[in-house]
Amino acid sequence: MKQKLLYIEDEVEIASWVRADLEEREYEVIWLESGEGATEAAKGCSLIILDVMLPGLDGFTVGQRLKKEHPTIPIVMLSARTSIDDKLHGLDFADDYVTKPFHPDELAARIEVQLRKAGTNIAADEVVKLDHLSIYEKDNRIVNELTQEEVILSGKQFHIFAYLLRHMGMIRTKEQIYEAVWNESYLDGDKTLMVHIRHLREKLERDPANPTIIQTIRGVGYRVKKP
Repeated sequence: MKQKLLYIEDEVEIASWVRADLEEREYEVIWLESGEGATEAAKGCSLIILDVMLPGLDGFTVGQRLKKEHPTIPIVMLSARTSIDDKLHGLDFADDYVTKPFHPDELAARIEVQLRKAGTNIAADEVVKLDHLSIYEKDNRIVNELTQEEVILSGKQFHIFAYLLRHMGMIRTKEQIYEAVWNESYLDGDKTLMVHIRHLREKLERDPANPTIIQTIRGVGYRVKKP
């Protein structure tokens, strides 16, 4: 079965040749000219290719919304904007950032890398093990193997944990986490994230007072350590 890609690009000439090239490589491509309807179109897709400059909502906003709704689908950003600030903004939620102009072989190679990573991160039984937790990424489901009960997270708790899982092993600052989840600027001294992390640990950790899954990196932020 062909892998399905969602491609969001408003420039018809570029989109036509990219789509044709990817279809020659045996991908099924769904093409949208804006972010409208993207969340629904992404269902069942293996990867999302997203241009930054779009009519209406820009690609950064569309990408953040897509990642919140579909946290396990890799996103590859496309952009003529090459500044480090733009790249870092994109990589807060996206999995790769490709600058225009690009060769189709480069885009195809980057897509293959992200699809391999997604396949590596999800074992044959579609589960990631973290201590006593089994995380079924495709189903957005977490099971406590000690009690055999499903762990139910609130929307914000889930998005925080999904963001940390996407960057497993990497330290993420409070600012990065807050802006990726709430989609607004972090205000120094705001305790909102800290409160959500505390409640998240109460649901996930064996001993919330001594967490082993969501680690605090003092003065910097948080991370989920690789098993």
